[in-house]
Amino acid sequence: MVQRWRPVIGLEIHVQLKTESKMFCSCRNNPEETVPNVNVCEVCLGHPGSLPIINQQAVRQVVKTGLALQGKIPQWTKFDRKNYFYPDLPKGYQISQYDQPLVQGGWLEIPGKKIRLRRIHLEEDTGRLLHLKKEQTTLVDFNRAGIPLMELVTEPDLEGGEDVRVFAKEFQLILRSLEVSEADMEKGQMRVEVNISLAREGEKLTSGTKVEVKNLNSFRAAKKAVDSEIVRQKSLLEKGEKVIQETRGWDGSKTVSQRVKEEAADYRYFPEPDLLAFALDPAWVEEIRREIPELPAEKRERFEKEYQLSETEGETLVRNPFLASFFEKAESELKNWAQIEKIPLAEQPQLQSLLINYLLTDFQGRLESYSGEGVLVTPENFAELIILIFQKKISSPLAKRILKIMFEKGADPSQVMEEKKLGKIEGKKEVEKLVQEVMTENASAVEDYRRGKEEVLQFLLGQLMRKTRGQIDPQAAKEKLQQFLQLD
Repeated sequence: MVQRWRPVIGLEIHVQLKTESKMFCSCRNNPEETVPNVNVCEVCLGHPGSLPIINQQAVRQVVKTGLALQGKIPQWTKFDRKNYFYPDLPKGYQISQYDQPLVQGGWLEIPGKKIRLRRIHLEEDTGRLLHLKKEQTTLVDFNRAGIPLMELVTEPDLEGGEDVRVFAKEFQLILRSLEVSEADMEKGQMRVEVNISLAREGEKLTSGTKVEVKNLNSFRAAKKAVDSEIVRQKSLLEKGEKVIQETRGWDGSKTVSQRVKEEAADYRYFPEPDLLAFALDPAWVEEIRREIPELPAEKRERFEKEYQLSETEGETLVRNPFLASFFEKAESELKNWAQIEKIPLAEQPQLQSLLINYLLTDFQGRLESYSGEGVLVTPENFAELIILIFQKKISSPLAKRILKIMFEKGADPSQVMEEKKLGKIEGKKEVEKLVQEVMTENASAVEDYRRGKEEVLQFLLGQLMRKTRGQIDPQAAKEKLQQFLQLD
């Protein structure tokens, strides 16, 4: 009989919060600092006699996150000492939260399932170790020590690497929407740890031995590490061997053993003696609740209903807050332009299709390569550009040229066309003259076409578009080329 196994997976996600100062002192919270050990003081270095002070902004951000995830905010909370020795932990302990976290429960929905949350708590980050293999030494940078660190712990409701990947991506998007963290995994601002065990079908989910895979720094790595660990544990169990409770890492192809897993008792948690337990004013909590913006799931649903966007289009906008905001403003401006230009209501859906198409291709492409401090293109000017395209006053290649200049100068499209003397070439005689010039300049290609090489037409069309700098309608140009090519 084939033994069946069910993966049981829970997550622990650490997030560096976006605050001005560290968690318990006034040192600057600057994860981008490259000079080591400059953002440090007696408190975050654990000097004798120094006393911590709670960062209210960090507490507020954790409460905000908890409320966005349907968590319960208790009336009282406290900090605890988590005792362990490691070179990047200057105090010899970490100020964290144990049995009275800031957020209890909650959930986050991913496609097909609702992942329950156990808790979200607040603690301080550790320092950073730099291992120099050539010099056979290790350096310690304490700039990161004491940065506010939020930890989210889920219930074991996930069942595979894809669940982990989707959950982490959605959580990152929520964090960015709330503006509590950039949650950049490559920069270590968000770190995923996974607890994995396998339970026999029909037995309790707690029947398996739990293994923790730590410090996964990308969504792809998280998915691959989870799937690899499931295969490893399944292989052991089917051979009758035991899974050891331990902490493992990910080397890019497999999980590797690091150390035996500690239990809570090993950390000797006890209430932080330098910080009193404190109450969370319900009125203050409600004030934070009112600050919560539209969340990604709500925005997806609204975009699909209100603008009839496809799932892919909606997802692209939701994952780029600037692009989403720009789209809605440009769409509103487009309606104003449609009224001014007396475009029939029945044709206006075509306008929106043009808008979303150019926004997610040409505009987004320019945006990704743009190096200026602020985007100079306004939603109103972008909407005007879409109107010009729709009315066939400019061709698609010409629109791309105009958009490039708009990004550089912030001018409206009509102004660009006037200054650069750009406009659609429509006169019959002028078009015919240009077609004849291209045919004369590419006589051998014309002969190839007339011998049956029809693919040459695209080459000649490209030459014509280049010659006119995109100021001619491609379809009209193609028809005129075909007409002249058929003449002897």
